[in-house]
Amino acid sequence: MKKFATVLLLNLGIIGGMIDIAQAENAATAPDEITQVVTGIEEAANNQDLDQVISYYSKDFKNSDGLTTATLSKALTQMWQNYPQLKYTTEIKSWSKSGDELVAETLTTISGMQTEAGRQSKLDSSIRSRQYFQGQKLVRQEILTEQSQLTSGNNPPQVKVVAPNTVTTGEKYNFDLIVDEPLGAQVLLGAVQEEKTGTNLYLNSTSLELEPLAAGGIYQVATAPSIPQSNWLSAILVRADGMTMITHRVNITDGQVKQ
Repeated sequence: MKKFATVLLLNLGIIGGMIDIAQAENAATAPDEITQVVTGIEEAANNQDLDQVISYYSKDFKNSDGLTTATLSKALTQMWQNYPQLKYTTEIKSWSKSGDELVAETLTTISGMQTEAGRQSKLDSSIRSRQYFQGQKLVRQEILTEQSQLTSGNNPPQVKVVAPNTVTTGEKYNFDLIVDEPLGAQVLLGAVQEEKTGTNLYLNSTSLELEPLAAGGIYQVATAPSIPQSNWLSAILVRADGMTMITHRVNITDGQVKQ
């Protein structure tokens, strides 16, 4: 699921070190150094122009999941082969200046369809991110919130997702996928998995083993690790007439403030 979602969003500036920034300014006053790069990346992504996308990245681009421009290029090439038509939209929500960097907080949405063996799948992703610029180049990226949904079939399960965006180290939290409709006599299968984000997961998807579910959804209690990191929570619900898969990112910090 990660390669159906997060990889597609990386070229819109989403991951990097988590630090405090200066007072945010209104998006309408964002300088050209930010707006031109964000708009340029969006247009290049919609055209699936890889060279143009990468041209907006610094050669010293840093990503907290370990991606470089080289591995990002491979991941995007692979994803665009799977999704020949994707719609990227990025909105600048606020901006600030931190030292010699310009910082923009953005909201990015992606939607697209995939057809494989005559079956269509629909992808919808939403990411709130913080992007760091120097000299009209993207130098660092940070994901603040992220959730993606992949559906297929005539009637995929309609679900409500209950999960935090940020927790502190060692904290217990819930990850629930609640089916918002009666199941009747249908059998519901599902699976859930938690993984630390990493470069390998961008290029290789994770297998989930389905099991019959006794209740109308998935109800998982997790414990955050003892060190700060970012984790992907992936879950899938399958029944005879459709499938829904969710990936939700949880950022683990040693602070006290939740986003």
